[in-house]
Amino acid sequence: MKNRYACGGMDKQTMTVEELAQRIGAQVRGDGKLVIGRCAAIDDADGESVTFVANQKYARLLRKTEAGAAIVGPGNVERAREGLTLLVAEDPYFAFRQAVVILHGFRTQPQPGISKLAYIDPSAKIGKDCAIQPFVFVGPDAVIGDGCVLYAGCYVGEGSTVGEQTVLYAGVVVYEGCRIGKRVILHAGTVIGTDGYGFATHKGAHHKIPQFGNVVLEDDVELGANCAVQRGAVGPTVIGAGTKMSDLVDIGHGATVGKHNLLVSQVGIAGSATTGDYVVIGGQSGVAGHLQVGRLAQVAARSGVVTDVPEGEQYGGSPAIRLEDAKKVGMEVVRLPEIVKEMRELQERVKELEKRLGEG
Repeated sequence: MKNRYACGGMDKQTMTVEELAQRIGAQVRGDGKLVIGRCAAIDDADGESVTFVANQKYARLLRKTEAGAAIVGPGNVERAREGLTLLVAEDPYFAFRQAVVILHGFRTQPQPGISKLAYIDPSAKIGKDCAIQPFVFVGPDAVIGDGCVLYAGCYVGEGSTVGEQTVLYAGVVVYEGCRIGKRVILHAGTVIGTDGYGFATHKGAHHKIPQFGNVVLEDDVELGANCAVQRGAVGPTVIGAGTKMSDLVDIGHGATVGKHNLLVSQVGIAGSATTGDYVVIGGQSGVAGHLQVGRLAQVAARSGVVTDVPEGEQYGGSPAIRLEDAKKVGMEVVRLPEIVKEMRELQERVKELEKRLGEG
């Protein structure tokens, strides 16, 4: 059964393939007059849908998809079934993203207005055209920029600033003194500015070290649900412009995450670690404290980074090493039962040889 559920609150429209292709910078192969009304996954599409293939793993599905049209790269034109209208783009994934924006739009945000059930401190400054829902708390001397949306139950602490057109979904907490940039998106339950994990152990007891730094999120950052970014002990914890994090990511105190990083779910970066620009870290990976992950580096999922990662390198495994070496190690791990069996057989043969030599 095809999924007919659309995302509530998003605008939708129809247009011909020719019109869509012109707007996303693609070339049409097939029926340009075909009317398209939605975007869909390749195995969930119907004749009024446009789908896409960016990963060669799914190119085979072009022969049996029921989609009316598909966005593909030049290399997959010949792999499509007969009669399937194609929109050929150099970067099919980005072209599909553009198509989603055009046909569906972004989630519709609440209309501007401040709920009577919100608390705004008299010293706080609220910009124009903000939407502030019930049970929001905006503390003393906090600043909320123009066009911001604060969903129900958000907390913005004393002296914090939230840049224009930023969206804080339900239950987001911004502790005191933190700075949130423009066009930032923080999904539900995310917490910015918790105390860093700083304790001095003295005679067996752990004594809390006051954390008087803050957190700075630069422009166009997006954090998924239930992320946590700790405030620095003495300076800021910084998340660079354009960086995107999935759910359940934890950033330690004093860390610096570069611009346009991609951090997948359950990544943890320990205190005072640094990542360069355009770094990618796969899910469930951890970076130990005070390390540097170089610009354009990539860390595979479930890796444990315990040494610096050079610029542009790919690392994987635990402890993380160069990915090509990690793959070799992984293959040998698969062979461990066989290797152990061979070792035991060799031990038995050595014992037999020693016995024979002793008898001689």
